[in-house]
Formats: sequence, structure tokens, C-alpha cells
Amino acid sequence: MSLAGMYMLNSPKYSEARVQRALDMLYQERKNEFRELSEMLLPEKALPSVPHWKEFVLNFCLEVEASFKAWSGQTPLDVNSPQKALTILRRLGRDMPTMNRLVHVLNMCYDISVQFREIYKRLD
Repeated sequence: MSLAGMYMLNSPKYSEARVQRALDMLYQERKNEFRELSEMLLPEKALPSVPHWKEFVLNFCLEVEASFKAWSGQTPLDVNSPQKALTILRRLGRDMPTMNRLVHVLNMCYDISVQFREIYKRLD
């Protein structure tokens, strides 16, 4: 596995081996959510050319969680916060029929991120 380009996962606080183990465990439990998010985030033609699509989806979910912390005032805003928020909302909001559906998808991303962090923390 390569974490190149996965800036949320490619940080000193994560070890690549533990990330992979935690991701494998999380994927077993959340296959449907990962598949649904990958269909929203990656065009159908691009999916075969992205070998690490699960890492890509997880990285996006971690970004949603980090953005929520900024939106809710838990962390200070950085210079790119408005662009990140708009990018997240535009990427997920494409072809959404209602605001409730968009919030459901944001919650799904947030839950995946939180659950990944819990699994990662429990691994030795």
C-alpha cells in the first residue's frame, strides 16, 4: 500500500502497517458505505485506475471530520477552510436530491472516520 497523496493518512501520527490493518478491519464492517462513497467521489471510469480507492475514501472521510471540527469551533480555522468546505460540499452534493441526503452522506463520512480512529487506537 502506498500513502502517497493521502495527506491525512500520511502524517507522523499514523504508521502505514497499522493504517492498513485498521482499514481492512473497518472495510469488513462498512463495505457498503465504502462502495457508496467511492461511487460519489470517483468517476466510474477512474475507479479501475485507482488501486488504493479504499485509502482515498478513508482519507476523504478523515478530511470531513477535520473540517467538521473547524466548522464547529473545536479547532481554529486555517487559511484553506472555506475552500475545503466548498470542495467537500460540491463533491458530495453533486446529484443529491435533498439536503437530508447530503447530511446523511456527511454523517456516513464522519462515522467512518471516527470508527477508523477507534480501531487504529486499539491496535497494538
